[in-house]
Amino acid sequence: MPIDLDYSAAGVAVRADLQDAHRRILDHIRSPGTWWSGAERIAIAAEARHALDCSLCKNRQAALSPNSVSGQHDSLGGLDGTIVEVIHRVRTDPGRLSRAWFDGVIAAGVSVPQYVEVIAVVTLLTGVDFCARALGLAPFALPPALPGEPSHDLPPAAKPGPAWVPMIAVEDAAGADADIYFGLPFVPNIVRALSQVPDEVRALWQSSDAHYLPVAQIPDPTARRALDRMQMELVAARVSALNQCFY
Repeated sequence: MPIDLDYSAAGVAVRADLQDAHRRILDHIRSPGTWWSGAERIAIAAEARHALDCSLCKNRQAALSPNSVSGQHDSLGGLDGTIVEVIHRVRTDPGRLSRAWFDGVIAAGVSVPQYVEVIAVVTLLTGVDFCARALGLAPFALPPALPGEPSHDLPPAAKPGPAWVPMIAVEDAAGADADIYFGLPFVPNIVRALSQVPDEVRALWQSSDAHYLPVAQIPDPTARRALDRMQMELVAARVSALNQCFY
């Protein structure tokens, strides 16, 4: 069943490529992933939205340190408590994530590639939701999950390094994953951070192409849309600061 999104209440024209990207991202989220089923991915997405109303998250945000506040997340249910913790922290307090927190998540039984895929689902949905909010629209309804099983494909080229998670180096992207970096000589770490689950990198490019710039234009300081590149970077930097993007 195709995904139909209504932009009529926006009051402004919405580019066709942006609408198409939103449909593709939601379709990607509802599809079986590498480590989570379509139903689990939709549950992760729903929990990410629910996190905004979580009392524990609000108390942690108001505290000097999130570690000083204990309690249970207000959860929709159906997901493991550690996964709920990951979703809520990433969605509501990303600027204060730490390596110790990450190590605790992994020690609690979440595999590193499972963690990477959760991060991808939460962040991809957040991009769509923020765009809808900027247009004056309510969040789009989450589509029904598609059947199927996770592939459990683990790319052999993903290797440990300075990051919290293994990543595929630009020079190591080959075989079935040769396309994830478009043959670019340099790829930002924010993209490489998802490379242990290559399909999430592909989805991130779709989001970036529509919401920001096509990947090939990112190194070009003269690239523009309705805004010139300096204006775009000013808006991006301000939004990143408001969203506590520590990267």
